Amino acid sequence: MEEYQEQKKTSKTEYNKWELNESMRASFQGVLLLTLSVSVASLRHHQSIFFLALYIISIGEGGHKPCVQAFAADQFNDDVPQEKAAKSSFFNWWYAGIVSGASVSLLFVVYVQDSISWGTAYAILAAAVAAALGLFLMGIPTYRRQEPLGSPFVQVAQVLVASVRKRRVDATHSDCRFCSEDWRVGGHANGRSGFKTLARTTQFRFLDKAMIVDNIDASSKTRNHWRLCPVNQVEEVKLLLRLVPIWLTSLMFTIVFAQISTYFTKQGSTMIRSINGSRFQIPAASLQAINGITIVIFTVIYDRILVPVTRKITGRPSGITILQRMGIGHFISIFTMIIAGVMEAKRVRVARQHGLIDLPKSTVPMRVWWLLPQYISCGTSLVFTIVGMQELFYDQIPEGMRSMGAAAYISTVGVGSFLSSAVISIVQAISSRTGHQWLVDDLNRAHLYYFYWMLAGLSALNLCFFLWFAEGFEYKKIEWNDPNEEKISLNGYSNNGRR
Repeated sequence: MEEYQEQKKTSKTEYNKWELNESMRASFQGVLLLTLSVSVASLRHHQSIFFLALYIISIGEGGHKPCVQAFAADQFNDDVPQEKAAKSSFFNWWYAGIVSGASVSLLFVVYVQDSISWGTAYAILAAAVAAALGLFLMGIPTYRRQEPLGSPFVQVAQVLVASVRKRRVDATHSDCRFCSEDWRVGGHANGRSGFKTLARTTQFRFLDKAMIVDNIDASSKTRNHWRLCPVNQVEEVKLLLRLVPIWLTSLMFTIVFAQISTYFTKQGSTMIRSINGSRFQIPAASLQAINGITIVIFTVIYDRILVPVTRKITGRPSGITILQRMGIGHFISIFTMIIAGVMEAKRVRVARQHGLIDLPKSTVPMRVWWLLPQYISCGTSLVFTIVGMQELFYDQIPEGMRSMGAAAYISTVGVGSFLSSAVISIVQAISSRTGHQWLVDDLNRAHLYYFYWMLAGLSALNLCFFLWFAEGFEYKKIEWNDPNEEKISLNGYSNNGRR
């Protein structure tokens, strides 16, 4: 084991650091190319270069987003109680920081695009990315390193193959012996000898066969990794399987979230957006900044008020559990769609009263501030659900797959956007057969409020499935194995592992 660890000097964190460096460089190059594509008048093939720049930025973002969160969270030491408690608060401020940057971009950069030029706006973004890259490189000497854990994909495949190969082995027999040897978890923490392992759980028992030592394993001089896996490796695969239902039930929330940049913005574009009768018009896309401001404000309220209060009631460092937090966000998202439907029905009624039904380009005499409740409700739900997803897919994932956990969380947003488009197409096809299309370009003639209320109903149904899966979810339980001491639980949870 010592020889193996000596040979593998590039740790998971080292790889994340390299990927972050390269992805940030790619993002900078993409934004710089984007600036040139819209600012250099003599430049030929503007459209080709413009889309090439977008593809480069996408590649950079694809490498940056999954790694940067896991890399930052890895800087906290779970063996130190103060740092472990601070990690939960980190996810709140992490998301607040991202949203703050996006809100500034929506307010300031969009204004520069409309008032000055697109080239100047993109140049500002390029300067911001360059500054971020510089700060990241300056901090390299201080970043914490993590021990190498091997390839997580191979380890998952080994458990699945071993379970299939031993499918006829009786896992309930009282004389069963289990493989506990796992070189990946060896080490010391705070001067203690021994190693941390995942405690055995009762879910997905068909995988337990992979860790049973049968006659063939006992007679072999060396362990066949594709036939016999240690307990810790099997429990890591179980962690992944437990997260699948949570990921699936999170997609409905991201479908609701996708409406912010589509129909919410389109609603605002038809309303009065001037301030106190001035000529200045708030860009419709900038209305999304309301959502960001809500997130920043409520993050402070949640972290500084709600967490301390609930901590005194529950005795947990985070106040409420991760899944409880996500469930609250799912519940609020239902009311987001209900409120949005009520506001849209009012907007259509005002348009009808003023004879604007057949004038789609006219401005409905209704202030855009009527949309504030749905934006604020959506922002509040994001603080609960999205931040909870970030923490869950980091904390409850095997250590060697934490970057993949961040990617899984981010993928819900992308998949949710695709599903939103699919739902819109289905609604269009069904409603067109009745002669009353719900979703048409002219919002005054559309029935967008029906669509919102339909999403509210689907969200309520999805919440029922989420609560069902959350009730049976077993959180990660870690034990400290020391040959000189009995096993010690490091979690402080109840025996069934639920929080």
